[in-house]
Amino acid sequence: MATLKSKLQDDLNAAIKERDELRSATLRLTLAAITKEEVAGKEKRELTDDEVLKVITREAKKRREAAEAFAQGGRTESAEREKAEGEVLAAYLPQPLTDDELHAIVVQAIEEARAAGAEGPRAMGAVMKIVSPKVAGRAEGGQVAAVVKKLLAG
Repeated sequence: MATLKSKLQDDLNAAIKERDELRSATLRLTLAAITKEEVAGKEKRELTDDEVLKVITREAKKRREAAEAFAQGGRTESAEREKAEGEVLAAYLPQPLTDDELHAIVVQAIEEARAAGAEGPRAMGAVMKIVSPKVAGRAEGGQVAAVVKKLLAG
């Protein structure tokens, strides 16, 4: 079975052949980030698909934040470019959770945490510990924390 990294490599080669500058530049940067992650630490290693997904998620988040910064700075052309690169990366990520799906996961996690005896301010950490693996790569941490806070206060 092909790995996510090899799919990115194949898509990069296709983008180069098609002279798709946006896709090839975006995929090149992402593969560089993956390689950097592989050689970080004491010894070189292959990243798992989950680890590659984390790198892609991080790269997509960088694009979103850069697009917002450029838009606020009045640099619409640069903002559009960052947004377009983010869309290229989004194709490799799992579908984001809808607000309703996230809400349901958090409600269930709060019930589990309370059943385990988590109450008051400590409940936030316990709930986040339950929710995080379930929403990994499909919802941003800040968004998740906001929903958890709102429902715990509820």
